[in-house]
Amino acid sequence: MGYQRRGCGMWPKAGRLYIGDGVKIIGLSAVYVVSDDLGIFFMPITITFLGHAGFILEGDGHVVVIDPFLTGNPLAKTRPQDIQCQHIALTHGHADHLGDTVAIAKANNATVYGAFEIAEYVGGQGCNASPGNPGGKVDTPFGFIAFTQAFHSSSFEGQYMGMPCGLIIHMNGVTFYHCGDTSLFGDMKLLGEIYQPDIAAIPIGDRFTMGPALATKAAELISPEVAIPIHYKTFDLLVQDASGFAPQDIAVRVLNPGQVWQYG
Repeated sequence: MGYQRRGCGMWPKAGRLYIGDGVKIIGLSAVYVVSDDLGIFFMPITITFLGHAGFILEGDGHVVVIDPFLTGNPLAKTRPQDIQCQHIALTHGHADHLGDTVAIAKANNATVYGAFEIAEYVGGQGCNASPGNPGGKVDTPFGFIAFTQAFHSSSFEGQYMGMPCGLIIHMNGVTFYHCGDTSLFGDMKLLGEIYQPDIAAIPIGDRFTMGPALATKAAELISPEVAIPIHYKTFDLLVQDASGFAPQDIAVRVLNPGQVWQYG
């Protein structure tokens, strides 16, 4: 899993935690024991792909939903009423990302994290909201959410929804970078160096975001262990398959809507 030598003994990739020998950790679906030889651990996270750009991340009792576009999504396998969560994180305000946020947040008394204007909007709809903007970081019960830049637009039903964002979500010692809807930009390399994401969710659908060729370059700049292609196939205007997304030396994980994958 990308262990590196740092001083005495082996340490995991930056961002994971060192605890010490003999500590037993009970995770979401398994028990992980610190190695007496290595003195390291990290707990798994469970990732469910909702389709389009949406995910559910679960770890240590915490559930984070990202961009829950379900109603009106022709490929979605999950209904809004099926979701139980404490946290919702939004990249921007377009309807295919904000989606069912308000209904899910109200049903679960969940906190919505998003750009300042998104937080104002959902707060006005009766939701709990925690605002942020690119460059900022919000500490959370599960770790943190950092907001990065993304080159796109953001509105909902004609209302300006602030700056579009990427999201760095740190949970259980695992770092997940959701690029949001964006073009390619050179600071992806810098973000990769700073946050060292284990997983990056990268849009490949073209027209409104990067296509497969530019997304391939984005993955190589970010340099995660695993890249997940998103924001394609949902509508006819988008690229219909991920075959052109082929970064070098990075594992590509193609997930179907509703598919569950445990990382770690």
